Amino acid sequence: MDILNQLMQGFATAGTPINLLWAFVGCALGTAVGVLPGIGPATAVAMLLPITSQVNATASMIFFAGIYYGAMYGGSTTSILLNTPGETASMVTAMEGNKMAKSGRAGAALATAAIGSFVAGTIATIMVTLFAPVVAEYAVRLGPPEYFCLMLLALTTVSAVLGQSTVRGLASLFVGLAIGLIGMDQITGQARYTGGVPELLDGVEIVLVAVGLFAVAEALHAVLFEGATSESQNKLSRVSMTASDWRRSIPAWLRGTAIGAPFGCIPAGGTEIPTFLSYAVEKKLAKGEHQAEFGKQGAIEGVAGPEAANNATVTTALIPLLTLGIPVSNTTAILLGAFQNYGIQPGPQLFTNSAALVWALIASLYIGNVMLLVLNLPLVGLWVKLLKVPKPQLYAGILIFATVGAYGMRQSAFDLVLLYAIGVLGLVMRRFDFPTAPVVVGMILGPLAEAQLRNALSIGEGKWTVFLERPMSLALLGVVLTVLVLPRLLKKRG
Repeated sequence: MDILNQLMQGFATAGTPINLLWAFVGCALGTAVGVLPGIGPATAVAMLLPITSQVNATASMIFFAGIYYGAMYGGSTTSILLNTPGETASMVTAMEGNKMAKSGRAGAALATAAIGSFVAGTIATIMVTLFAPVVAEYAVRLGPPEYFCLMLLALTTVSAVLGQSTVRGLASLFVGLAIGLIGMDQITGQARYTGGVPELLDGVEIVLVAVGLFAVAEALHAVLFEGATSESQNKLSRVSMTASDWRRSIPAWLRGTAIGAPFGCIPAGGTEIPTFLSYAVEKKLAKGEHQAEFGKQGAIEGVAGPEAANNATVTTALIPLLTLGIPVSNTTAILLGAFQNYGIQPGPQLFTNSAALVWALIASLYIGNVMLLVLNLPLVGLWVKLLKVPKPQLYAGILIFATVGAYGMRQSAFDLVLLYAIGVLGLVMRRFDFPTAPVVVGMILGPLAEAQLRNALSIGEGKWTVFLERPMSLALLGVVLTVLVLPRLLKKRG
């Protein structure tokens, strides 16, 4: 009953006119971002971080949450009509959705994607409501040794999974850890790695790193390495579903939600695995003429299942972010930076110290899901028109946004130099296939892990065996070793 009361208070906060406006703008902007190929939610949130720094914390978080799941809705539009996924999560939707569009069933594909996203998003939000407070309550009992091991697990899993190569992932992580060490030592007050530059005494701003690695690097990559592309668009039919489409879609939505929800709670590499897994399940379960549609005319289950899995994963990813302060994807890493920008540290204490903000954010997920359904079905024609925005103007706009936002934080020319230096680093990393998310994760969690390590060693009176003497920390260290060693052993056996 206590959860219900707090949720009602959250609805009272999220339902104020100004917060509803922020939710609507976030959802609309997120959908637009999802529609535009190449600009994912991570880039959008990173680009807008500096601009919203003057806004109330609750309104800002509701706004970013709107962008976060709005982009996941919008990504299906380009996948179905253009075969151009706006986000990697929409790759699977493109496989069957685009074939349905070519068969004259674009409307049914768009409808099942939008309604499936709504169903999965709502069920996953109910899971966040019920389980996040329980996880937070249990997590309060953990001490510094357990927290250090938990952060070590987050650092290794995100680095090992978010990229083609474990070595490259770990190299990216160490770049982030190195950037996180710049500034004043938390305990001794000594300046570290500042090179005598006074602007670096407070450390490197997470906002600069996020904007540089995602927004600036994305624009530079498009300008330097992506040539002009000709895109053919499929004719948009009426956005509706037949009785047969409903019968085939409903079980696929529920199965997709069941597959995607657990993946959001673990650092397992974002939405790609559950969407591909959902597609494989739907293809396996299809019978007769329905199975024959896969890969030919396009099967509606192949759109419904993966879209539901995608949205369920995206929503439940908020559980580890809010309760443990652990991001499991690019966008949640930047959302963690947004929290820290307001001096709020996600973790077990968040549900106690910032209860009003957390419950307003959770309530806004319910409101945002309804808004997105209303935005996506009737306004799909408007989102399609966004695809006509010329690429040069689009990327020029991103660079202007990034530059103005970064300069507006401290009115420092040094910040602009740093922004573009980080942008060039992001470009090089992207060119040589180094994942950028571990840099942000390392930079945010590195200083926190260092503080917990020092606290743990204080508890153990300087003995490193303190991590082996406590069952929970020992178990977490075992999981870290498994994550690093098991994939290599399986590869050798294969």
